[in-house]
Amino acid sequence: MLLEYTCENFRSIKEKVTFSMLASKDNSFEKLLIDYKGTLITKTAAIYGANGSGKTSFLDSLSFLKLLVCNSNNHQPGDKIRQIPHKLAKPDTPTTYAIQFVKEDVRYAYGLSYTSEQIISEYLYYFPNGKQAKIFDRNISEISFGDKFKKHFEAILNFMKPNKLFLSVSANYSAVKEAELVFLFFKEDLIFYPLPLEINNWLEYSIERFTKDPKLKKIFIDFMKSVDTPIQNIDTKYEKTQMSPELIPEHIPEEIKPFFAQVKEVTRSEANIDYGMFSVNLNEESKGVQKLFEVFGPIIDIILKDKVLIWDELETSLHPYIVKEILRLIMYGKPNSKAQLIFSTHDTNLLDLNTFRRDQIWFTELNDDRATDLYSLAELRNVRKDENINKGYMNGKYGAIPFLHNPLVFPAEEGF
Repeated sequence: MLLEYTCENFRSIKEKVTFSMLASKDNSFEKLLIDYKGTLITKTAAIYGANGSGKTSFLDSLSFLKLLVCNSNNHQPGDKIRQIPHKLAKPDTPTTYAIQFVKEDVRYAYGLSYTSEQIISEYLYYFPNGKQAKIFDRNISEISFGDKFKKHFEAILNFMKPNKLFLSVSANYSAVKEAELVFLFFKEDLIFYPLPLEINNWLEYSIERFTKDPKLKKIFIDFMKSVDTPIQNIDTKYEKTQMSPELIPEHIPEEIKPFFAQVKEVTRSEANIDYGMFSVNLNEESKGVQKLFEVFGPIIDIILKDKVLIWDELETSLHPYIVKEILRLIMYGKPNSKAQLIFSTHDTNLLDLNTFRRDQIWFTELNDDRATDLYSLAELRNVRKDENINKGYMNGKYGAIPFLHNPLVFPAEEGF
């Protein structure tokens, strides 16, 4: 469960931006909030903004942090650390992350600062009894440990390198459960869609989950029947193969491809849809069925296992009914669910205070430095609970929309 996240100096993000799932004092829809030891947490957050304002950069920063944590232990001596700073940042300006989250009912606070050459700082704290306690705190090559962890961590100091995160090292080489749980939060609990920054696409993810979890598959089949697609069963096949350069998808950004070189094995998958009287390969199905298969398998798994789904442009290729069904599933689908959905969108039909609280609506906007500002509707003054948010947004009341100062006009052609 994500509580709060900050990022600085990543793509369009120059100065520090802070995003929070902590509920404000607004008393709207309080029954839909997660109560974590007296602190109320929101389940969903929508991010609006003009094209190029930084919505995707913000969500990608979280995905990049996940990859950094999961792959840092693979860095070899002399390897650069992948960094994508803001274009106007001064040379050697570090990129900084800080994140707070809950894993197995314990709150953790993790942060780091780095350049392409080395880790500048890194820390991990936790709150086992509501009070902050140190797990480790690092300043370049100097590192201190909490008393409980000192013996375990000192035994693995030889594995620490300037270009490796100590979190990744300790999760792999120590017996400290807390370090492993934090690592697993990044690896397993943060789920991204679409997946330009990860090896497996959601079709493969769905096939894998349906194979391993018959309960999950049955829920999906029942849902498909409810939307007049009478699926009787789903058969899946897997083929594992060694990773090679030609298997890297063409759409992967160049700056991300180095992460793929560290992957040794990939999975090829196949799915067949059984309608009773006949079956078809998923590739032969309509794009609508393919899309539903692609998104609902992981979504159901995310809800059942209380994971965090981060989705760029939720409405893309989805019918508005399906978008609302996804939101309904996250907010109402499972009693006492701690699953969360953070998404960017241009769909102003969702901008409604009968759907969201003010602290669930966020905006991105570029400032004069071509850098992203991030703020929530709850931070703005004079926004009434009965206000028409859709109308106010389209009128520019909250910012974060494009303004056409010189509308495009085609010159008149002779004879028209």
